[in-house]
Amino acid sequence: MLSTTTNGSAPPVVLVTGASSGFGAAIARRFSAAGARVILAARRHERLSALAAELGGSALALPLDVRDREGVARAIAELPSEFADVTVLVNNAGGAFGLEPAHEANLDDWDAMVDTNIKGLLYVTRAILPGMVARDRGHVVNIGSVAGTYPYPGGNVYGAAKAFVEQFSLNLRADLAGKRIRVTNIEPGMAETEFSVVRFKGDEERAKNVYKGMTPLSAEDIAETVFWCASLPVHVNVNRIELMAVMQSFAGFSVARGG
Repeated sequence: MLSTTTNGSAPPVVLVTGASSGFGAAIARRFSAAGARVILAARRHERLSALAAELGGSALALPLDVRDREGVARAIAELPSEFADVTVLVNNAGGAFGLEPAHEANLDDWDAMVDTNIKGLLYVTRAILPGMVARDRGHVVNIGSVAGTYPYPGGNVYGAAKAFVEQFSLNLRADLAGKRIRVTNIEPGMAETEFSVVRFKGDEERAKNVYKGMTPLSAEDIAETVFWCASLPVHVNVNRIELMAVMQSFAGFSVARGG
């Protein structure tokens, strides 16, 4: 049972960004199965509507582009009363675009990663946080990445954006000292969703090769991790969780010979 509730009896309200697929959809299903009311926020209207229909009356489809600062503020301000008191926010919207080295990267890809992974997360958090502070109860769960800690070729701005998420999460904890508001950064490793298909701009074969010969994490693995963090007693805050598939680990330093 979720430990973060709006009052003694009402089911908690969980807002999930990027809820139309992958981690977001799995997270929404997991919370809904536990009896939570779920706000499904994403850009793809048809997918949102289908997921809302699957989850029933406890789900609200909220077409939303997290990059739209004014749109985010308006959407949160206009939530129906039964969904207005968001008690768990899962900042999941984001992604990686391209895998080129920095000197060959597409600046549009860089802009997209900054706008979604950083600015979108900030806009949604800023819109939701005052209500949590006023009620002195809530949980902000940010979906980071091991890329925020460990560099890899072509990870440049994506890794930097996820490092921002890690540091922002820690600073939220500092700002909220003395409040009953929890902040958690979930940092997955390789997980097979639409992530690589998006990164490679629809090249499904290239995306499949990323996970060839190993068993990656699944969206359901991440959903269960998020749910566990939110289910702990309210006095327990999980600052960060880093998780990887068993077959993913750390490589040694790269050394260019002959230089």
